[in-house]
Amino acid sequence: MALSKLENLYRHVILDHSSHPHNYGTLENADEQIELNNPTCGDVITLQLAMDGDTITAAKFSGHGCSISTASASMMTDVVIGKTKAEAVALAEEFFLLVQDKIEPNEKHLGEAIVLNGVAKFPARIKCATLAWKALERAIIQDKKEKGEEQAESPHEGEIV
Repeated sequence: MALSKLENLYRHVILDHSSHPHNYGTLENADEQIELNNPTCGDVITLQLAMDGDTITAAKFSGHGCSISTASASMMTDVVIGKTKAEAVALAEEFFLLVQDKIEPNEKHLGEAIVLNGVAKFPARIKCATLAWKALERAIIQDKKEKGEEQAESPHEGEIV
């Protein structure tokens, strides 16, 4: 497939997730909730997770943001439902590397979120793409702390979001 056709396909996937986000709304019985914002551009996300033991059974988000931020949150929720907390954190780390162009896209792991690897060309947009994933990571850390589980701090904990 020609590069321009591939870029158009990726653009379409991002616009579709932005216009019709998956898992948008609120969970009635969320186990964890976290709100993050990106002061650079005004994106705000509230992420809610429901868990059964170590497994994420539901994930929803609300808030407002640019098309990249909304699409990324939509894609992230699709990917993490059914994953363990450890698997979800590993996916977040993989996504952080992807959008910095430090690894090749792996659709098997990240699903449609691989289309966001193009933001590496626009460093100011990386924070937009990673906002939901940072919220995921922090919600899992919060859950582990509340349950008294051993947990190292997030490598992204000190970052301004």
